[in-house]
Amino acid sequence: MAKKELILLALNPAPILDLMERTLRAGGYEVAVANDRSGLDKSVQEAIPILMIIGEKFADQDGLSVASELLLRFPTLPIILYADHDTTGLAKSALKRGLSGYLYPPLKMQDIVDEVQKSLVRARHLGDWLRHEVRRTTSSLVEQAEISEAERGKLEAIIANIQDGVIVMDDRQKILFVNRSIRDIFGLDGRELAGKSLADVIQNVDLKAMMIRSSEGPLKYHEINFDDGRVFNAQYTPIPKIGAAVTMQDISYLKELDRLKSDFIHTVSHDLRSPLTSILGYTELIERTGPLNQNQTEFLHRLQGSIQHITALVNDLLDLGRLEAGFDTRREVVQLASILKYSLDMFDSQVRKKNIKLVNDIGPDLIPIRANPIRIRQMMDNLIGNAIKYTPDEGLVSVNMFMQDNQIILKVQDTGPGIPPEEQSHVFEKFYRATNAPDGVEGSGLGLAIVKSIVDSHQGRVWVESNMGHGSTFIVILPTQE
Repeated sequence: MAKKELILLALNPAPILDLMERTLRAGGYEVAVANDRSGLDKSVQEAIPILMIIGEKFADQDGLSVASELLLRFPTLPIILYADHDTTGLAKSALKRGLSGYLYPPLKMQDIVDEVQKSLVRARHLGDWLRHEVRRTTSSLVEQAEISEAERGKLEAIIANIQDGVIVMDDRQKILFVNRSIRDIFGLDGRELAGKSLADVIQNVDLKAMMIRSSEGPLKYHEINFDDGRVFNAQYTPIPKIGAAVTMQDISYLKELDRLKSDFIHTVSHDLRSPLTSILGYTELIERTGPLNQNQTEFLHRLQGSIQHITALVNDLLDLGRLEAGFDTRREVVQLASILKYSLDMFDSQVRKKNIKLVNDIGPDLIPIRANPIRIRQMMDNLIGNAIKYTPDEGLVSVNMFMQDNQIILKVQDTGPGIPPEEQSHVFEKFYRATNAPDGVEGSGLGLAIVKSIVDSHQGRVWVESNMGHGSTFIVILPTQE
């Protein structure tokens, strides 16, 4: 039986440590955990891991400093930094120091798996690319090192024939190397491409857009679309003292599967809406045809409630389908403060019914943004409606909106049961409901998925902070410029 590959977790004891450990073990990896520096040093002495994830704050030390020390000893070891909060400066500092990845909450299991796999693949590719460039640009040193032609040919054959497309370029975006897959992907002939400008050789609009964005740093995901329907996932990775590399994987079949799934859900939802409307209409007519006894009236009201619930679910599915399909293109200058006030007014009767104290603080310096006012209102309604729904009678709901660093921050806080730590990374998934949701609180499990899709379409971010028994706070950040 093959020995499992070892991944080392250098994290303080916390729910995120348990989540990562369970995720990686489920992925077939052996996992070692170090809770302090002595444990970390002992672990790397006993067995060098294939990858390490270290916390921004590790024991009583700075995680970045510890990672930098380890990279001096193990320069090829891929290290991923886990930060408590997403910070642009911290991400840049991590990449500048040579770390291979960056994770921050809210996290799903798939986020961890994807980042680990990408870091491992990137580490292997970088090793291959660096060896290839050493062979190519320092032939005299290669000869002195007496590397055989057989080894050189083997290495070049591997790069030339791997399924993923590979482009290596210098810091002026002049091509150093392309493999056979890249030639097939872009329909390039067999002419020599080394030394030519990438922009002159490949005219794809999406690839050019990615190269423009590359000045911002490494790009983990960028879709490259072709007129014939093919779709590729591309990653841009800077290579110190060489330039950069672009790798491409064909994801056309995944996009087609996603399209078929969305089409099926949309078709079923659309076909259900008309008969549901008819059924609801007939149930309302029944009450007009003559007197009903108490049991009949109760059964009829239950039926109407169920139909309304299913209709709301169908409408949510259709809304989510439109958002995921990219139909949310409407943009106009809007005042978020006005939209928020209308949203708060709509819940007045629910607040009074449950005797909830609803407080709000809307900053005076909010500037207008370009957004879809209907979707923004829907996002606010879903968050505030959830807060009221999960807050018990005579509880407190707080809604705050303010400016910070050229961004608009919306916070919706409730005093409900809270969300278990291990479930917080899943609450924005379709049909997901927390296991501790109170009995009698209905929901489709789509409201927060719609919120995330709306926020994503406005280039924003959303996450939840929650403590069991002390409620939850949903935080939305929207940029003031798209």
